[in-house]
Amino acid sequence: MIYCGVCTLPPEYCEFGGAHKRCKEWLEKNHADMFQKIYPVDGVAAGVSSLSVEKQEEIDRKVQKQVAREEAKAERELAKKLSSKILVKRIERNKRKHIIVVAGLEQIDVEMKKMAKTFASRFATGASVTKSPEGKDEIVIQGDVGEEVEEYLVAYLSKEGLSDIKVELVEDKKRKK
Repeated sequence: MIYCGVCTLPPEYCEFGGAHKRCKEWLEKNHADMFQKIYPVDGVAAGVSSLSVEKQEEIDRKVQKQVAREEAKAERELAKKLSSKILVKRIERNKRKHIIVVAGLEQIDVEMKKMAKTFASRFATGASVTKSPEGKDEIVIQGDVGEEVEEYLVAYLSKEGLSDIKVELVEDKKRKK
């Protein structure tokens, strides 16, 4: 089974992804035989030759506009991801008990429950997904493992190719009354 190097979908479904033009270029460069099977030149040329020149130019402009819109949308989403940051908050519960709250993971398209389970097994603590007051998902980890969580997230992001995203460790303390 071959998967696209750009959108990670099978090449037959690349047209439904966000970067069809780049996917098509990648397929032509890496798998020319499959490219010929999916995008046969003969059938397209025969269908296009029967159109009038004005109609053909109009179709080309529409396709170019749609491709440009899709590419711009993908670039905006990537810029939004790269400008974001992940907060790792260390919150004091009692005098010597702490919890760690990881917020901002929804921007990197990670499954929160799987990540919570990874934290729980990796740090041998309890971890769960909860809703923040703003309505966003965040992971709550029992124990004082803030530095380890930060190191793990930095390593995970660099492995995923998102090393530009900042991971920030913040300490919240209860205020004395």
